[in-house]
Amino acid sequence: MHWLTKDRQLSACVGLFAVYTLVSVVLHRSPLLTNFADLYQFFLTLLAVAVVTALVVQTRGQTQLFWGLIGAGSFMSVINLGLWVWLEVVMKQELPQPFVGDEILFLHLVPFMAAAAVRPHRREEDQQRYSTTLNLLMLVVWWAFLYAFIIFPDEYVVIHSSSYERNYNMLYFVENLLVLGAFGALTASTRGDWKKIYWHLLMANGLYATGSVAMNSAILRDSYYSGSFYDLPFAASVCWMIYAFLLALKVQPQHERASTQPPRWMALTPRLAMCAILSLPVLGYWAWFVDGAPIAVRQFRLMSVLLSMLVLAAFIFLRQYLLDRELVRLVEKSHEGLEKSQRLHSQLVQKEKLASLGQLVAGAAHEIKNPLAAILAYSDVMTSQAGLPSHQANMAERIKQQARRTQELVSGLLSFAQQTPGEKSLVDIGSVVVRAVKMETLRLESKRIRVEKNIAPDLAAVWGNSNQLIQCCLEIIGNAADALEEAGGGSFMVIARREEEEVVLEFLDSGTGISEPHRVFDPFYTTKMVGKGTGLGLSATYGVVQDHHGQISCHNRSEGGAAFVIRLPVARQGSREAHAAKA
Repeated sequence: MHWLTKDRQLSACVGLFAVYTLVSVVLHRSPLLTNFADLYQFFLTLLAVAVVTALVVQTRGQTQLFWGLIGAGSFMSVINLGLWVWLEVVMKQELPQPFVGDEILFLHLVPFMAAAAVRPHRREEDQQRYSTTLNLLMLVVWWAFLYAFIIFPDEYVVIHSSSYERNYNMLYFVENLLVLGAFGALTASTRGDWKKIYWHLLMANGLYATGSVAMNSAILRDSYYSGSFYDLPFAASVCWMIYAFLLALKVQPQHERASTQPPRWMALTPRLAMCAILSLPVLGYWAWFVDGAPIAVRQFRLMSVLLSMLVLAAFIFLRQYLLDRELVRLVEKSHEGLEKSQRLHSQLVQKEKLASLGQLVAGAAHEIKNPLAAILAYSDVMTSQAGLPSHQANMAERIKQQARRTQELVSGLLSFAQQTPGEKSLVDIGSVVVRAVKMETLRLESKRIRVEKNIAPDLAAVWGNSNQLIQCCLEIIGNAADALEEAGGGSFMVIARREEEEVVLEFLDSGTGISEPHRVFDPFYTTKMVGKGTGLGLSATYGVVQDHHGQISCHNRSEGGAAFVIRLPVARQGSREAHAAKA
């Protein structure tokens, strides 16, 4: 449609209307004018359906639904006009009474009202699709009920032509007013391209409503014929609607920024729907106890009320069910968000704590290292002297042992403080876990610990440093071994599996558990006996996992024992290229 500029679009639509007007003026009332008017209106409306179908194909989401509903209403009008063509042009007959096209004509405005309720200018995430769909279905049922309750009995149950025409024209006029009100509200509450499109649709529907009132009045006076002056507003409205469709094809309107405070009229929609539903029992009471119509009409109206109540109640039940599901989903999402926020806060605090302690420990360890080396040297000299008295030799040996223990502690402190990100590559995490378990199996079995492993085949690779990852596994396995040794043995299990875009490692033991699992990654926190641990191993493990963009957690199992869980992201193609670029 790029070849069709805005001026050409307008000229084409004006030309279509001018041709119809010229022929209507030149030709007087005759079969030729009837044939021309019926066929021209039919194909003109069919052209509008074709253009709006192109909009449906080119758009998505709420916008596609909007144009689809507009197209559905226009197609219903095509069906009505097709019946006119069949009767007046092909069969050469006047329209019968009752005429089935009246029902189609009455209901063809319902999709227009439904389209206005879709509000395609809003972003799709601001709306609930299931709620929109149910509202549209309830709207269709309501208007079908109104037709069945007010108009249908005088048309088919007990034929009463004057009452039928009066009620039909009145209700159809109200329907047109509602369509105009809906598009008027949309025009007033939007801006930009959508405002222009809504305005053109409002004007087109306004012309249609005006022509409809004039045409119905002429039919009552028996002065209407196909191709008469009363058809001009209808032809103009279709041409104007075609122009609105062409404009939408050209500009492709985008969603507007979500408003923090929606218009007040939008809050009336659910209230009006509730009033409509509550009116059904009142109408049923009136139909049976107050209405003076024949019994057949009263029975039909009562049955239409009961059937509508049943259908609308089913929709309300379904809507409540879906709302409950949505509420549960939002609560779960909120809970997950809270847990994630708490976890991120804990990780941030832990990182800051490790960074601060790392600087402090590094300085203290360097200050202790030199005097400690001197103490070790002098203690070696003292223990090597042959003539040293036994009690002094024993004292020197104790000094030497404590100095070596302190040296190991200082080495651990320096190792903790000087952690640096290692060179990373693709790592088969399953092989790393198996290797770590094999290295510790003999030690574990010697302490009456049964070892089990469940490694998923073809486990996805991760980006990481294999040496650092195996040290993490060994540290966790070693802690489990110490805990099970104190318990007199037990079982230890390692599980490796994939969950979506993560590799999950679980280390499970059947020991007594951990008294404070939330503190196990704190530096210098240990539950071991004095001299058996520095409390830095798990802190270092935590830092390594964080460096690998993973997560590590600890909790006590309900069946007893502790569980350490490591989650590492699966290596992606993009991350491979990034690491290759860094290399």
